[in-house]
Amino acid sequence: MAPHRLFSVFSGLLLVLAVLTGTATSASAAPTTALQAVEISGAGGVALKANWIAPAAAGQHPAIVFPSSWGLNDVEYIAQAKILAGRGFVVVSYTPRGWWLSGGTIDTAGPQDMADLSKVLDWTIANTPTDPARIGAAGISYGAGISLLGSGTDKRIRAVAALSGWSDLVYSLYSGSTRHRQSSGLLQLAAQLVGKPSPELSTALADFNANKNVGQVQAWAKARSAATYLDAINANQPAVLLANGWGDSFFPPNQLTDFFGKLTTPKRLELRPGDHAIAELTGVLGLPNDAWQSLYEWFDHYLGGQPNGAETEPAVQVKPLNASAEGYASWSALSGTARRYGLGKIRLLDGTGLLGGATSTGWTKKLPADKDTLASGGVVLLTNGAAAITGEQPSVWLPFVDRTRAGVWAADRPSSAQHIRGVPKVHLELTGAAATGTVVAYLYDLDTLGTAKLITHAPVSWLDAPGTTSVDVDLFATAYDLPAGHSLTLVVDTVDPLYYDENAAGGSVTVTGGSYVDVPLQ
Repeated sequence: MAPHRLFSVFSGLLLVLAVLTGTATSASAAPTTALQAVEISGAGGVALKANWIAPAAAGQHPAIVFPSSWGLNDVEYIAQAKILAGRGFVVVSYTPRGWWLSGGTIDTAGPQDMADLSKVLDWTIANTPTDPARIGAAGISYGAGISLLGSGTDKRIRAVAALSGWSDLVYSLYSGSTRHRQSSGLLQLAAQLVGKPSPELSTALADFNANKNVGQVQAWAKARSAATYLDAINANQPAVLLANGWGDSFFPPNQLTDFFGKLTTPKRLELRPGDHAIAELTGVLGLPNDAWQSLYEWFDHYLGGQPNGAETEPAVQVKPLNASAEGYASWSALSGTARRYGLGKIRLLDGTGLLGGATSTGWTKKLPADKDTLASGGVVLLTNGAAAITGEQPSVWLPFVDRTRAGVWAADRPSSAQHIRGVPKVHLELTGAAATGTVVAYLYDLDTLGTAKLITHAPVSWLDAPGTTSVDVDLFATAYDLPAGHSLTLVVDTVDPLYYDENAAGGSVTVTGGSYVDVPLQ
């Protein structure tokens, strides 16, 4: 099936399932009004398709506004709207401009979307039994980004739940100075299928794909990043809940950990296994879901005034990839003490070097610049999404990783489990590097039979930098327990389908002694 048809079928099924399960409510849910479809006049008179529902009880109630996700529409939240209305909230869901039947063109969480959000708040206060002092904003993906940004532009937003959202769109597109190919491609496909891309969006995506006008693309993305408006968000003091997946291939978690640390509002960060929007998916269908349960409790307390202890729970709550849930007072409390693993000389017998001990010198490992290997970050949405469902990380059989195309370094097998928490960092010394290039680093858990489970990875590129002698890459944040008797293993190659690489065909990258990995261990 063609990708555009597959996407359309998926979107349609999601919408149908949302409608079919929209009657799902808790046994103790209070009566609600009927769901009503409406049209709200956004900024400049643009028509925004929307729906709303409220508690049937008289009086004013706290309200939550849901902008729909990229590629979806306001039907997305019907099931959750009914559940939340039964918990005492007015719920207004709307389709942002440029999508489906809403007017205008896609603004990608830009100034027009912020103005629209304020117009939706105006309409909500004027047309529903909403208490103006108790308004929240929430959503998944695009809706999360709009909600988080909106908390810096409209002081009426007193609480936010941003599920699978972003805080830094520049990082999301260019982390490690490397363009994220598959995720941006899927976003572009959705916009073409069910949206009306603005000339600004079309230009930004065309320039991104062609790797030109990078400064202009990054300025466009920075203007759509909550990190840019951090001071305004802190000044407005909304209560902010951020929840993402460890393996989010659209919005990797590192950007959120940095942003979270700088927030001075009431706040919580939650990270779970899975890819983009996977952790919240069953909740969209009205089924029990941990991420949505956190949203309920967050809004119950910060909008509903319920003394449920939300403010006293650990500010950082994580579900490691292969361990039970944990709570920490801060991200720095989660991040362990870094242990340095030096990269050693490659052995001729098995083409593998030692990972561990002091950094060593006197060796080199040449990597062809245009040859892929089995080592991979996977396929956007699918690989880490499946891992969240099965509980098993994506894996490769390490003997099949071609040593002529990749550098492989394996550590000695510890006698006790090692608890990796935080952001592993790779430093590679290079020799004879071209002025432009890319490498991708993968950290694996290698068992005794040769199966290597992916713990985390990340790309890094250097652009127009003659004389490059070293590169540093922060791998994507992770929480993983390396079992006793397993080997922590690093693989480095130059190609991954998730990303555009900047290597010249037929070239090479040579890694040398002095390279190392810093792994945060609890």
